[in-house]
Amino acid sequence: MRLSVSNLYSKYFQWCLQGLFFMFISSCGGNNQSNIPQETPTSGTINISVDESFKPVMDSQIKVFESSYPNAKINVHYKPEAACFRDLTYKDSARLIIVTRGLTQPERNFYEDSFHFIPNYGKLAYDAIAVIVNNKSKDTILSMAQLKLYLSSDDSTKPQIVMDGVSATSTVRYMMDSVLRGQPLGKNVVAAKSSEEVINYVADHQNAIGFIGVSWIGNQDDPQQLSFQKKVKIAAVQCVSCLGETYVEPYQANIALKRYPMVRDVYYILKEDFHGIGNNFVNFLQYERGQLIFKRAYLWPARMSFEIRNSNITE
Repeated sequence: MRLSVSNLYSKYFQWCLQGLFFMFISSCGGNNQSNIPQETPTSGTINISVDESFKPVMDSQIKVFESSYPNAKINVHYKPEAACFRDLTYKDSARLIIVTRGLTQPERNFYEDSFHFIPNYGKLAYDAIAVIVNNKSKDTILSMAQLKLYLSSDDSTKPQIVMDGVSATSTVRYMMDSVLRGQPLGKNVVAAKSSEEVINYVADHQNAIGFIGVSWIGNQDDPQQLSFQKKVKIAAVQCVSCLGETYVEPYQANIALKRYPMVRDVYYILKEDFHGIGNNFVNFLQYERGQLIFKRAYLWPARMSFEIRNSNITE
């Protein structure tokens, strides 16, 4: 039996409808599930890279977050800041980094071209770089001019400066950009592998001066940090915004009011274009519990307002 032209068009239309129907069914099935992240805001695993300067406070943040969401696992890798940024550029490496700056415009352009979206980033807290000296040192009051001289010195009679690396770390970058203003580091600068090694080096060398993030040594309630405070002393640095010659230590109020001269930001940068653990953890860091943990670690929270009160001490 021969089909007419109208019957052929009718059959062709039916075949097309059947094909579209089966395509729709298959797209709703399990064949394409591999393209959907097997993760929710409260379950799954994420890799993050964190500036080593913030290890004590971020260990606390992750511990509380994971206790609140038992099915969520954060694999944290503590590294120099430059290594954290490198991790963010790799597709299957860190989705979230915690560092001391946001993205530059060239970096924004790179992510938009490479990943077709710009990572979300924002400020979480304010940190200070603490200056530590040996317990036997008499030089516990320092000006920024003195620190600049020591950082650029090749004179072996001057104090030896120790930092958590001679390149690629946020502490070194801060010193070169904000203190030396482009001058090279002197020969008196030596490198330690971590902030804890900086503390140990200063404890063992009477003529040494170290630079570390305040969260490593400022917390009076942390047993490990109390042990660090017995090994070294925190030096007072000249306040550049105070009236008269005033020297201050990196206490929270001095960080909040920018009385302490070496204050830096703590940023998150999140490369996650779906609502997964990364977004949930960033929300945790930005809101009450995360901000209170920053405060307890003697950093100054950037996303919550806290009142600073003047008080008088009477005997």
